Parts: sequence; C-alpha cells; structure tokens
Amino acid sequence: MFLGDLHTHSRCSPDGSRAMADMALAAGAAGLTLLCVTDHCDLLDLDGAPTPRYDWDPCRADFQAAAERLPAGLSLRRGVELGEAYEDPAAARAILAAAPELDLVIGSVHNLRTIQGKRDFYYADYADPAFCQAALEDYLGSLEALTGLPDCYDTLAHLLYPLRYMERAGRRVSLLQGELAPRLEGVLRQVADQGKALEVNTWRGRTVAEWAPILRRFKALGGEYVTVGSDAHDLEHIGAGVREAYALMKDCGFRYTAVYLGRVPEMEAI
Repeated sequence: MFLGDLHTHSRCSPDGSRAMADMALAAGAAGLTLLCVTDHCDLLDLDGAPTPRYDWDPCRADFQAAAERLPAGLSLRRGVELGEAYEDPAAARAILAAAPELDLVIGSVHNLRTIQGKRDFYYADYADPAFCQAALEDYLGSLEALTGLPDCYDTLAHLLYPLRYMERAGRRVSLLQGELAPRLEGVLRQVADQGKALEVNTWRGRTVAEWAPILRRFKALGGEYVTVGSDAHDLEHIGAGVREAYALMKDCGFRYTAVYLGRVPEMEAI
C-alpha cells in the first residue's frame, strides 16, 4: 500500500531540528513508502524582512547522508517549501534554478502581504473581527499573486494556515463563505487550470476533516492533483494524518494522490 508524506521539515529548516537520516528511519518505522523533505525557503522572515538568498549546501549534504541509509521499502525525495515567491519572483526563480535536482516545490504563504509589517500570521492579534476579515482579504491577495507564478510552485500549501491562529483565538471563519468565497474559488480554479496540485496539510494530524469542503470544490472546478503532507517538524509527527487524509480524499471523489519526481506529477492509487 502506498503511503507518502510530501511535506516535512528537517534541521535545514529554521524551526526544525532533526537530521534527514533520522527522519527517514522514522518514516520507515511509521510504514511510509515515500518521504519528501521540504525545508523552508521563505522570501520573508518572520518579521517581514526580505530574505532573497538561500544556501542549498546543507540540504544537499543532509539529503545525501539520508539516501545512504534508507530503510527498506522507503523512497526519499527532495523538495522545498518556497514561501512568498511573489515578494521577489526573480530571487525565487534564481533559488530554484540553483537546485535543478528538486522533485517538488511547495508554494506557501506564511506572512501578511500589505498590513502588519508583513509579519507571519502567527504573530497577529485576532481579537478584532474586522482585522480577521482584513487579514483574510490580504491572504487571498497573496494566494492570487502566488498562483500567478506557476513556475514557482507545484502544489499549493496549507490553504488553512491563517485559520489555525484565528481559531486558536476563538474566531471561527471560513474561506468558502460570504464575500471571500468567489476569490478562493478563483484561486482553486487557477490551480486546477494550471495543472498544479492542492495540498491537504494535516498539520501534524490535527486537521483532516476541515479539508472536505475545499477538496470537493477543487474537484468540482476540475482539480485533479492533490498532495498530502503532515507538515512534521519532529520525528513523532512524520506521517501523522496521512491515512486519514487519503480516506477523506476518497470520500470527496479522488482515487489517486499526486507525488512528484523532477517536478513532474505521478499518480499513486490510494
């Protein structure tokens, strides 16, 4: 049975701590057949300052060490989570061009784009409902800008990212209701029309069922490719929620999950 986790972070991410070799061993112990390590490369730091350069050498060294001691039955692929590519498309393209060996580029948005000094959503104060609305409108603008750069992503990451922190503050919101819905549908349609993938990000096993309405809408808009990732930053979370995500995908009409080799999608039955 195929079981792949396509969104994980090693010690090559600022918020990671584990060697890729240890991640591979944990993936094998969790029953995975494919692990893709997708360390952070963000064009903005947490406080919104530009970070237009990236050093690939530590990732290459760690990946090679892991590839030399893979557990039986596990395939290891290399990727990157490229954040805020729209902030500096030239820099984003140069970073990707410097790593032609990549299998998967996850396109993501972590930071506000036009307000709050472009800081990460994590740091915002969501006590004011009006600010929540403004933040989501800002977020949709970022998603529109990101999907306008189809060469800078293969799968669109964690659409629910800002909702994590709003809900933690007691704000229950949806991107598929009210005036936000047409804009989100436009993003999903763009992803589908470009032949790109939508990621079901389980947030280390904490969010699975929440993806159902988005998956169904993506399917209705012609979306074909869906990737699944745990967003694990530690060993115990590798593969968390992946089986449940596959079951949800089936319920939403998908029979295959997308994996990537050399940035080309391949389909695996789920």
